Amino acid sequence: MTWLTVAKKDFRDAVQSRALWALVGVFVLVSLLSTYAYVEVPEMFGSPAGATFGGLLFFTVGLTGLFVPLAAIVVCYKSLAGERELGSIKLLLSLPTTRGQVLAGKVAGRAAVLAFGLGVGLVVGLGFGSLLLGTFDAVAALTFVLVTLAFGAIYATIIVSISATTGSTSRATTLSLGFFVVFELLWDVVPMGILYVVEGFSFPTTMPDWIFPVMQLAPSSAYFSTIVALLPDLADTVGAEPAQTGVGVEAGGTDTGFEGFFTSPEVGIVVLAFWLVVPLAIGYYRFAGSDL
Repeated sequence: MTWLTVAKKDFRDAVQSRALWALVGVFVLVSLLSTYAYVEVPEMFGSPAGATFGGLLFFTVGLTGLFVPLAAIVVCYKSLAGERELGSIKLLLSLPTTRGQVLAGKVAGRAAVLAFGLGVGLVVGLGFGSLLLGTFDAVAALTFVLVTLAFGAIYATIIVSISATTGSTSRATTLSLGFFVVFELLWDVVPMGILYVVEGFSFPTTMPDWIFPVMQLAPSSAYFSTIVALLPDLADTVGAEPAQTGVGVEAGGTDTGFEGFFTSPEVGIVVLAFWLVVPLAIGYYRFAGSDL
């Protein structure tokens, strides 16, 4: 049995879950309602000049940035911890399958499940929005959808890797929710708190270059920055900029060279690559060395 076989079986099992279909239904409904609200009342969402397709894309980034982490937790937290808790992992590994193949298959299978749900919601939402607006940017839409699906795959990797570190579903739930709270809800505060302490309990007038990539360490922030980096003209048009310091100070360093890269939206691509590789390596290390 190869990792692809594991992935196909995992995908088939997951798509039979009522929870998944409920999740898809909720995302489609929220996507439709939010798209309608943005198009009809753009002033409420920071677009006083009127709704545009580019503005809709960046508005949808905020929606997917919240939906993807929560969906990944629901879909992925039991992927390996559940099998270990039930003992079915021993049966799976009794076949000619290595632990690395099982982990890779679980990641691929759950990523495919998330991609399915996201794909349906995004196609419906953006299609509805383009009909209301009477305009459609195919290149921008394709770029946005592909980056969003990649973001979903990365979050699936993170949560499956967390699940691989434990044989308890309750512990996997706690760790997954803890990751979400720290990196998605509190991370804007954490780097600034570190900087405040390092600078002698005061904020500097000029921010050091290192603070900007640290601020982008939250996966959803890196996702937003990646969209800005890949669609710079559209981002300029709608005034979309990655969140950086969160306080009224100027950036330090230069605008060119390696230092300039620290403060550029392209750093989000590097951060997303980090979240793809590092959790998988840790999850494999813990799973490969665990007593099943």
